Amino acid sequence: MGEVFNDLISKIEGWFKGFVLMLPNLVIAILVFLGFFFLAKYLKKTIVKIISNFSDNRAVIRLVANLLTVTIVILGLFIALGILDLNKTVTSLLAGAGVVGLAIGLAFQDPILNVISGVLLSVQQVSFKLGDLVKTNDYYGHVKQITLRTTIIKTLTGEDVIVPNKMVVQNPIVNYNYSADRRVDIAFGVAYNSNLEEGEKIATEAIEKNIEKNQGTKVEFMYTRFGASSIDFTLRYWIEETGEKNFLVSRGNAIKAIKKAFDANGINIPFPIRTLEFSQQKVVDGISGGPKAS
Repeated sequence: MGEVFNDLISKIEGWFKGFVLMLPNLVIAILVFLGFFFLAKYLKKTIVKIISNFSDNRAVIRLVANLLTVTIVILGLFIALGILDLNKTVTSLLAGAGVVGLAIGLAFQDPILNVISGVLLSVQQVSFKLGDLVKTNDYYGHVKQITLRTTIIKTLTGEDVIVPNKMVVQNPIVNYNYSADRRVDIAFGVAYNSNLEEGEKIATEAIEKNIEKNQGTKVEFMYTRFGASSIDFTLRYWIEETGEKNFLVSRGNAIKAIKKAFDANGINIPFPIRTLEFSQQKVVDGISGGPKAS
């Protein structure tokens, strides 16, 4: 019993001696960890201010600020463990974090991709911003809101469409507000007996005199094909107002101006014509009730 008791005392003395020798490292490790902790809290306000210059989305700002803050605290923890000569513990923690992170990433792949995409959309704002008129994933409307997981598009007919951010990032986006102007295309046709040069001149002058368009741009007029009952053409010009209402109003006014100019100058816009041919014998047979037997 005495020998066991002596071994126990020796072991406790060894622990105490190791603790005393480790005490300076322990104090330094605690101070380092606390230093990183308070540094993270101080930098959080600065991080929020910096991110606010790139995004107005509060959820994204909080998420990014919290992630960076936690990263700084974890870095301080690893440095503190290294000061305590707990390198094996650090390695185990890193390995465990890697395995857990991989499992979480595989289990929540789509939600995580949506969150990352939402951060990119909110911070960069390269593709579009709130209020822009866009077309993405076959949805056409104004960007109403960008959250961490979804982009909400208000269609021109008033419905709110919730699109996952991953689909917005991975698919093409047409932004009608990205450019300062927008092109209006109008398709018409004139009768085959029309004077084509005169028709082109009249249509072009109708737009130049009656429609507001971009300064320094010309009205473009091209005959495109021989149609079934008309010679078709496309007329196009550029406007500064890129909104959908302004686009439709301008196009409607252009159609009225061209129609009025054509009517005033005797240029005919023909109706679609369909010719049906019948055999004379078949018509006679149909009237008489069919051929008579001899």
